[in-house]
Amino acid sequence: MSEHRSKARHRRSGKFLALGLPLALTTAGTLLHGTGLVPQQASAAAAAPAWATATADGFASVDALGQNGTYGGRDGQTVTVRTQAELEKYATAAEPYVIVVAGAITMNPVGKEIKVASDKTIVGSGTSGHIVGGGFFLGQGVHNVIIRNLTVRDAHQGVWNDKEHDFDAIQMDGAHHVWIDHNDLRNMADGLIDVRKDSTYVTVSWNEMSHNNKTFGIGWTENVLTDITIHHNWIRETEQRNPSTDNCAHAHLYNNFLEDVPGTDISSSYGNYSRGGTRMVLENSYFQGVRNPVVKDATATVVQRGNVFSGTSGRNESGGTAFDPKAYYSYTLDKAADVPALLKSGTGPRSSIGTTAASAEASAEASAEASTKAAAATTLTVAKDGSGQYRTVQAAVNAVPANNASRVVVSIKPGTYRETVKVPSNKPHVTFQGTGGSRKDTVIVFNNAAGTRKPDGSGTYGTSGSATVAVEADDFQARNLTISNDFDEGANQSLSGHQAVALRTAADKVLLDGVIVEGDQDTLLLDTAAKDRLGRVYVTDSYVVGNVDFIFGRATAVIDRSVITLKKRWNGTSAGYVTAPSTAANRKGILIANSAVNGDVSDRTFYLGRPWHAGGDASLDPQTTVRNTTLSAAIRTTPWTDMSGFSWKDDRFAEYRNTGAGAGSASGDRPHLTDAQAADQEVADWLAGWTPTAS
Repeated sequence: MSEHRSKARHRRSGKFLALGLPLALTTAGTLLHGTGLVPQQASAAAAAPAWATATADGFASVDALGQNGTYGGRDGQTVTVRTQAELEKYATAAEPYVIVVAGAITMNPVGKEIKVASDKTIVGSGTSGHIVGGGFFLGQGVHNVIIRNLTVRDAHQGVWNDKEHDFDAIQMDGAHHVWIDHNDLRNMADGLIDVRKDSTYVTVSWNEMSHNNKTFGIGWTENVLTDITIHHNWIRETEQRNPSTDNCAHAHLYNNFLEDVPGTDISSSYGNYSRGGTRMVLENSYFQGVRNPVVKDATATVVQRGNVFSGTSGRNESGGTAFDPKAYYSYTLDKAADVPALLKSGTGPRSSIGTTAASAEASAEASAEASTKAAAATTLTVAKDGSGQYRTVQAAVNAVPANNASRVVVSIKPGTYRETVKVPSNKPHVTFQGTGGSRKDTVIVFNNAAGTRKPDGSGTYGTSGSATVAVEADDFQARNLTISNDFDEGANQSLSGHQAVALRTAADKVLLDGVIVEGDQDTLLLDTAAKDRLGRVYVTDSYVVGNVDFIFGRATAVIDRSVITLKKRWNGTSAGYVTAPSTAANRKGILIANSAVNGDVSDRTFYLGRPWHAGGDASLDPQTTVRNTTLSAAIRTTPWTDMSGFSWKDDRFAEYRNTGAGAGSASGDRPHLTDAQAADQEVADWLAGWTPTAS
């Protein structure tokens, strides 16, 4: 596309995610879809998906009160629910269940809290599981409960501290052995999490908690009994209880990220609070812009180790003796400096949790066929040093049989592979898997640009032809690697056509999970096989780096829980455009959700997007929506602009509940979605029935 001129290592324990394992190794049992179906028992515990058998860490893993750790409903049947009635039926049952929430369930009445019984796992299916306008209640004696991978949201009725609408996302009164993990909790009427009345042996991990007044309260009793672990949670744009720990016998908080972005509607009054008789150990957490980041009562204790405080003010207290968490369980600390990037990309629902390859609606023959295909998955190994089957990635792709029916994993050992790679349309079901400890360890890179002449003298590559990696095959996946175009604009000023694509997709059901895609102009081209063809792309837990129109094309694409890094131009100036959609009419375009847009560039120099009417095609209806995303001050106050004579106001550009110094209130030059409009622009709406599943 022509320009018109006018992290950090991400550590996640394998017991939390099945990411990176072939689906044949993680899938078993059958999920129920729809109503009236009899749940089926998994054929063998060893064959169950990893997310269905996952167990808690931290205090929830401790054997006590007659309960040996926390494993939820793994000993029961797996069922899928789509309605409130179905969810209540299984959540309140006496028997153990793994309950998969597929889609958004709106609570009736508003504020309804489903009473969860013991021995339950309630898990969202990929990113599609939403509980809207209500939540969950765990009463006295309820134990062995896991709540994972859900978005629980929007019970707020317009007034904070409105006791007539005392609605929580997750409340427990006297429960024990509870694990709350990888959820997105936001905009509730009262607390996001309330751990009350001597509830104990609780672990809260890898959650995003945001846009609320009271975040996370613990206590409501004079007894000093509660044991709780709180780690790897991103708490942002919340006022109080972040958390507040009241009379906790042992409160272990580590690797959390508390963020208060200036200029937003909600400001923090305090961060971590040790109250009453609490003994708190606070380690390697990161506090950004928070007022009174650490507060303790005279009767409480706080032992601090390795925390980072940036732009904080007010009380920051410690004192007394606490306890040694390693006397109760083992754990590993991430570096505090890595925590913001780690949590921005790693918290909240994961596409790899709560999903399987087949459903109970399929016939026995279809299920058997799917199992056979999954079991037939092939692995091809690439290593520069000759220790693998192939020395280049393209050689491995060439070895994939045409029209292959089963998954082929191209396992790429650490190294820099300077080559161009094409996955042709007749080779579907291919996965590129970097095998290093970091996504930076395995790099596929080249330096073609649109104006680069082809070696055979047949002309130049053009924008789409400049891609380092080109994917034209459906059901492609890439994980744990970097795809880059390092074309040097400064050294090639005489060259016409500086567009230099790192990755081009022209296929349907493309999953990019845990990758870096980096370049300058036109980094990530999200295309379709043809104008009338659907091309869905889901990017999660990833980084996209560039400066001009660097996320562009006509695909239906989601950038979710990722970091979009703005980069200066070749001459050191700051100016650019994040997106340039060329969406066909009646299709969805580019959705950026639950992410962060930032970079080392000047303030107010980047637009969020502009409409690309490719070839001057007036029938196109470009769309970009940016929602629930943190925008740095680099974003212009009027974040959309025209392109090639086409006005952005004639197309579809909007925001919803963004935060950060680059966010702004609604105006004629900055349209915001209404709540009703936003309800139809969730990630699941973009994916249109496809649940991305790592395989």
